[in-house]
Amino acid sequence: MPSSDRPEYHAACIADLQDGNCGYEFTVDSGRKYHKIIMTTGGTRSVHAFVDRKTGEVYKPASFKSPAKGVRFNMLILSQRNWMFEHADWAGGYLYRRG
Repeated sequence: MPSSDRPEYHAACIADLQDGNCGYEFTVDSGRKYHKIIMTTGGTRSVHAFVDRKTGEVYKPASFKSPAKGVRFNMLILSQRNWMFEHADWAGGYLYRRG
């Protein structure tokens, strides 16, 4: 059964994140144009996503310094934000384009 079909799984993961027990740490570095969401685990840092500071558009990272082309979500559109919050995972699989 996929984890998206088990809300208790997501609740437990969120609780672990809040308690600091998950092994992953997420921080936000703000630049001129983007908020860079960085995931740190085992001393390794990687970019999880970029968020445009003015428009709320969410991008998958192309590299540590720049986002990939094509908006994945817009945080200002409630339906997109809700879908993203429900399907977000630590690996960023929800940022890949589908269909």
